[in-house]
Amino acid sequence: MKFTKPPYLKQGDTIMIVAPAGFVPDSTEIEPGIALAKSWGLEVIVGKNAFKKHNHFAGTDEERQSDLQLAFNNTNIKAIWCSRGGYGTVRIIDQIDFTAFEKNPKWVVGFSDITTLHTTIHNLGFATIHATMPGGMKTATDETKQTLYKALFGYSYGFEIPSNPLNKKGSSKGILIGGNLSIINSMIGSNSEVNTYGKILFIEDVGEDLYRVDRMMYTLKRSDALKNLKGLIVGDFSYDIEKDTLFGGTHREIILNAVKEYHYPVLFDFPAGHVRDNRALTFGKEIEINVNETTSRISY
Repeated sequence: MKFTKPPYLKQGDTIMIVAPAGFVPDSTEIEPGIALAKSWGLEVIVGKNAFKKHNHFAGTDEERQSDLQLAFNNTNIKAIWCSRGGYGTVRIIDQIDFTAFEKNPKWVVGFSDITTLHTTIHNLGFATIHATMPGGMKTATDETKQTLYKALFGYSYGFEIPSNPLNKKGSSKGILIGGNLSIINSMIGSNSEVNTYGKILFIEDVGEDLYRVDRMMYTLKRSDALKNLKGLIVGDFSYDIEKDTLFGGTHREIILNAVKEYHYPVLFDFPAGHVRDNRALTFGKEIEINVNETTSRISY
């Protein structure tokens, strides 16, 4: 499956910030992200319902859907930057009409719960960007900001990181896809289920007990989602290490055990996920991964 890349941004383009999942307390939460985008020469529009609150969500399902649909339909909007994750995108995804988007694709940017949008759009054949959202920019590293800029504006970039002893060494090329492990699991059996065949899969998660990580990895394995990968990249997994010692092992050992019979490289500790150093990844674009003894490299 070939992925179409939306047009890269240029100075003067307009982006829209929407809240398809959890609520944003107030405008101060996303002001660092708005300031960053404006420093890049972009115009920023914020969805009219972006600061609504309905229980856990950023407004009702209808309000969140309305902002997201408007962003997809408006041809003047060149990228959609989701304000935060949390939970809620799955409640509105089936009501979104992607007809206008398919005719005039634009970059969709976010992570965590926004994985629902990533996988759905990938099944339509379009690339997306897994990156920090406006609410995270107040604490984001310089590398986080720089890689997002390069991803949005079409500059080539790569990564060089220290190798973890548990890595499975090797080299491979393939289309990068993925996102949050919990959300990927929850999409199985739906029209948003991720197609992993021949791809390089990226996964990350936060706050999941180790037994749940183990269960999710075996769910993917039993659905053959891990069998025909070209490679596996593992980002940050934040959990209560002391609490989970009774399960045995670490998230790295759990993941490695689930893919031990497969012959593709596995790279741990990639700087992405629910951390300050959340570097941007373009999903739907071919990458080359080289996992070596001391240093691992990823290049677009």
